[in-house]
Amino acid sequence: MAHKQTRHRSHADFRHRSQLPLPAVEDVEQRLLDVLSPSLLAPRQLERCDPRQPQRLIRMRQRLLTLPVIVAIIVSLVWRRMPSIAEVQKVLAREGLLGVAPLRVSPQAITKRLDVLPAAVMGQLFAEVCTRIQTQLPPPLPHPSWAPVREAFPRIALVDGSTLEALRKKTQLLRQQEGLVLAGKVMVMVDAFSHCPLWHLYTEDALANDKRFATVILAALPVGGLLIFDLGFFSFLWFDDFTTTQRFFVTRMREKIAYRTVQVLSQGPYYRDEIIQVGLYRSNPCRHPLRMVSVLWRGAWYRYLTNVLDPQTLTARQVCELYRRRWRIEDAFAVTKRLLDLAYVWTGSHNAVQLQIYATLIFYAVLLTICQQVAQVLGEPLERISVEMVFRAFYHYSRAVQCGEADELVQFLAEHAKLLGIVKRWRKHHRERQQRESVMWGDP
Repeated sequence: MAHKQTRHRSHADFRHRSQLPLPAVEDVEQRLLDVLSPSLLAPRQLERCDPRQPQRLIRMRQRLLTLPVIVAIIVSLVWRRMPSIAEVQKVLAREGLLGVAPLRVSPQAITKRLDVLPAAVMGQLFAEVCTRIQTQLPPPLPHPSWAPVREAFPRIALVDGSTLEALRKKTQLLRQQEGLVLAGKVMVMVDAFSHCPLWHLYTEDALANDKRFATVILAALPVGGLLIFDLGFFSFLWFDDFTTTQRFFVTRMREKIAYRTVQVLSQGPYYRDEIIQVGLYRSNPCRHPLRMVSVLWRGAWYRYLTNVLDPQTLTARQVCELYRRRWRIEDAFAVTKRLLDLAYVWTGSHNAVQLQIYATLIFYAVLLTICQQVAQVLGEPLERISVEMVFRAFYHYSRAVQCGEADELVQFLAEHAKLLGIVKRWRKHHRERQQRESVMWGDP
């Protein structure tokens, strides 16, 4: 019987896109070196040998592919958007990468080193880089109405999870598994105002439920902090844990959940603020009272839950605005997976996947500092700055440097912000939303 040919739905000319590495930008590389160098100089234990490999090759890789070289390789893979390990090997041999002198190694040696380098080392590096960025760069100045909220909570963070794409079955281990093999799942916590990554957790179980990480996430939030999350974490037991540990949250109210109104704090034609007892007629109800804010938006009622019971600490409008900021973490996933190619996994090992995640988050944090500085120069809020267009403007800046037309990255981006589309446009639906909010909350 003749083999039936499978027809591809996409056009052959558009099925495979070739991608060239971005040119090196000295200003960006210097910023990366400033946050990476102190941690790279610290002594660390890197030994985790594969007994199946000859000891001579293992010692040679450890001598040549040291931690600074490996970090330069994986970070350059991310920020210069190199399509493969073979491409980064060519650039490393001819030009060098991120402060590392030109070095000749084989792509196989790089791949093997990524498989055995402990991901915990990059995890320590990521934590130190995030701490250094937060101490060196002050947080963006929010709207004056948010100043009391920032003072009331030591940290306001967003958390969510995302499933990574499928691993390519190039290794013998993956070939033995049937069906689609996903690269795992990543949980990320970011600051609600600066959008900088604060915490990260990776699991090989791509189908893991978000509630499995509830205890670890709560421990990562400082006492008195406020966490914003979606319905995937909805759990009465977790809500009680927030209250008993003196932490706070904002989330959405799940439909068809029975509750009893204890006290109405305030209400109007388009909103209602009340204290409720939730989880009635259940074997494990919520033991502590919660606060529910309901708003009427385009003919539908949206309900939000929080354990901040005092409306003087957090008004009903601020509860709704905080949950709307939760979409910033969705933007972060979109940038890291689509723009920084986190959706494309380099190798078939879960250890290399973790290294790629850490490298992506490190560069994303540095990219956000550039966006924050551009926002301060332009006098715009950080939400109006397009992270994608700032990243794409690196090419134009490198060309301007070659022509002698620019010598400082932030100043160049600020001067050409309109041409490069760095500031997001204020569109019609933004104006309509602002008018609806003014009517809803009774603004003068």
